[in-house]
Amino acid sequence: MASSFKSAAFLIESRLAEAAFDPETLYQLGIAYSSGSRGVEVDLIEAHKWFNLASAAGSIEAQDMRAEIADEMTAREIVEAQKLARAWLATHQRRAA
Repeated sequence: MASSFKSAAFLIESRLAEAAFDPETLYQLGIAYSSGSRGVEVDLIEAHKWFNLASAAGSIEAQDMRAEIADEMTAREIVEAQKLARAWLATHQRRAA
């Protein structure tokens, strides 16, 4: 069962190459991880990361969702999510250049 979740997560992540920095796509990834939809397990750190990226790309809804799930997270989890978002940006900005 865990491998099917990893496969779903890989599929979702691989589609990002097509979407680049589309705020709606990034927001939908946040929704998937915050709700456990689209074949991924609920992961608030991942959800916060994607909402953070969507927010940076201009999504107001993502700002609201990021704040909502942050209420359910520890400070350490939020720091981890922010670290992952920065790493994702660094990797994908290099690819886009």
